[in-house]
Amino acid sequence: METAIFTLLGTLVGGLISWLLQKQRFSQELKILQEQYKTDFMAETTAKHFLNHQGYTDRSFETLQKHLGGFEDDELRKILVRAGAIRTYREDGSEWWRLLSRMDEFLEKVKN
Repeated sequence: METAIFTLLGTLVGGLISWLLQKQRFSQELKILQEQYKTDFMAETTAKHFLNHQGYTDRSFETLQKHLGGFEDDELRKILVRAGAIRTYREDGSEWWRLLSRMDEFLEKVKN
């Protein structure tokens, strides 16, 4: 009986230590990846900043491109999609982007 208790206790302590080490390792790996892809993370953050502007639900691709320079057109579009944006086209053929999370606000604005 004593052996079973010590075995169970040893297993629980070992499992807890293993879990804590894995958690710490995961946290370190995440920081390394974020540093490695810092440009992409910052580009998404900047895109969200422009698309969350209180006065504008939509932003033209040209405006976003001007403020997020240094990216090829399709790479910038991928960044916008990762940021949670959707693309629309206006009647004049221009490309506009809006956050999917602001769709209700856009529809309310169009309704009024």
